Amino acid sequence: MQLENYFLILGPDDIRLKGTRIGIETILYDYIYRARRAEEIAQTYPSLSLEQVYATILYYLHNQQAVAQYLTDWIEHGERMLAEQRRNPSPGRLRLQKLKVNQASVTYSNDA
Repeated sequence: MQLENYFLILGPDDIRLKGTRIGIETILYDYIYRARRAEEIAQTYPSLSLEQVYATILYYLHNQQAVAQYLTDWIEHGERMLAEQRRNPSPGRLRLQKLKVNQASVTYSNDA
């Protein structure tokens, strides 16, 4: 079995399962950090087969150092993007925040 046959490598920071839009980080995050079994992961993502989940886990086990770095980079990128979104919220997010403040003040004034 060629493990690489299961993956579409779009770049050093973007490895997906062939035929899906799911990145290996999605499966591996559940497997490593949430301690979920392969069967649970496959049930969570209907577009994945159990074989694809096992192939991803096996790919990780065969390439632990490189994949661990891939996951670290992915987590750090997500944290940077979240911080950026907090610093520069979209117009839609600003509207939602304003509505939330207005709703809280109406609720508070009705309780008084």
